[in-house]
Order: sequence, then C-alpha cells, then structure tokens
Amino acid sequence: MEVYTEFEGKTMVFRLVGELDEHSAEFVRRKLDAAISENSYDAVLLDLSRLSFMDSTGIGVVIGRYKLIRKENKRVYVRNPSPTVDKIFRMSGLYEIITKL
Repeated sequence: MEVYTEFEGKTMVFRLVGELDEHSAEFVRRKLDAAISENSYDAVLLDLSRLSFMDSTGIGVVIGRYKLIRKENKRVYVRNPSPTVDKIFRMSGLYEIITKL
C-alpha cells in the first residue's frame, strides 16, 4: 500500500495505491492522520483511481478520517474510484456522507 499526498490549490489530495485492508489499515491511518494534523487545507480529496480493493477495515479508515476532517468543518470528496471500490462505496453507504466528484 502506498499513500501520496499533494495539493491542488487549498485541497489536500490523498492518492491511495494498492489494497486498503486489515494489513494496510494502520499504515494508511497513520499517514493520513499525520498529513491532516500537519497541514492547512480547505478540503480533502481521496483519489482512489489506483486503489484496487477495500474491505470493511478500509471503510472504517475512511469513516474515521471523514469524522476528523468534518470536526474542522472541512469537506471530504472522492475521485476516480475503480469499479470495485465504487461498488464498495455504494453498498456501504459512504456516498451518503462523502461526495463523489
């Protein structure tokens, strides 16, 4: 699992590459939490174009980061989910709280 952080204006973009599951969840959680706490941003965008799989542990990571970001009154978006990850987002109801661009 790889996590890349970059900025598009005032939006912090996380590019997740690989599989977000029980084996990578703690690594991803630490990387995202550090970037969230150390940077100034107006919104967070999860670029999931190279995330090939996500299980329930990954859903928990996403929801936890969503809650952290929303506490600061910031927005969270998702972009380019693979068909597999898109299906997981739809089935889990994540699109009800996170906007897909």
